[in-house]
Amino acid sequence: MTTAPMLGAGVIVPTGDGRVLLGRRTTAGEPPTWSLPGGKVDGGESFEQTAARELAEETGIVLPAEEMRVLAVLLDHELGRPRVTAAVLAPPSLADAVVTEPHACGGWERFRLDALPGPMFYPSALVLGSWRPELGDVRRAGTHAYPVPGR
Repeated sequence: MTTAPMLGAGVIVPTGDGRVLLGRRTTAGEPPTWSLPGGKVDGGESFEQTAARELAEETGIVLPAEEMRVLAVLLDHELGRPRVTAAVLAPPSLADAVVTEPHACGGWERFRLDALPGPMFYPSALVLGSWRPELGDVRRAGTHAYPVPGR
């Protein structure tokens, strides 16, 4: 039996001053980790539309999908089935991030790239590494990255 892949987007929200937005992921049944905003693609959505919607739903920050840019498509099998995550770069924002899903997030903070917290949610670590390679290649066996050429 073939298991349908999970499709999602991880959203990088830079501040313009060298920081990035991360949330304390507190999803039931999973160990706590730090994570970028993001989530699953809904029917008919592009990765950019998913990124804009998930960002607004999870943080209250509204940024237009037209200003989102897909940097890479990442494939992993960490959950025993294919998971495809688009690394999406949002325009810089210093808008206040609010916790809109307290069952899944313990708070939003902005961190300098040289002082990122851990442990990091694996897809978020992949997304950050596709944006800023100097953060290190965290890919595990069975993980593949497909950079998207600039537009």
